Amino acid sequence: MIEGKIVAVCLSPGKGERKKDVGQGELLENFGLAGDGHGGDWHRQVSLLALESIAKMRAAGLSVGPGDFAENLTTEGIELNTLPIGTRLRVGDGALLEVTQIGKECHTRCAIYHQAGDCVMPKEGIFARVLQGGPVRSGDVLRVEEARP
Repeated sequence: MIEGKIVAVCLSPGKGERKKDVGQGELLENFGLAGDGHGGDWHRQVSLLALESIAKMRAAGLSVGPGDFAENLTTEGIELNTLPIGTRLRVGDGALLEVTQIGKECHTRCAIYHQAGDCVMPKEGIFARVLQGGPVRSGDVLRVEEARP
């Protein structure tokens, strides 16, 4: 079983902006993270990015951390961008996510891109929808429940 952990839970009121690590939150079924600007009835309800990906940007000389790439959940221990679409992820003991998209097209270059000449979110970030809601907090276990080929 593939297992990692949640290291940050991040929110922002609007889209396209850095998020703030709030430590915990509530994943709402068919919506996303309560209070976040990306929530709604669509396929990119929750965004996830690995701490290992953020470390690549730090190695490039940037002072960045959880939330700076507008991700909702910063994780550790799972190569997120290798998970197939349809993979189900259990957050703690309750919430269940389904991976709907790997990476994204970056239409407008963000501040991170202009500082570093690159950004990891379009290549290594993933998106999911919430199949079952529940609490999420830093330190929660993140388990790959079902990886679909």
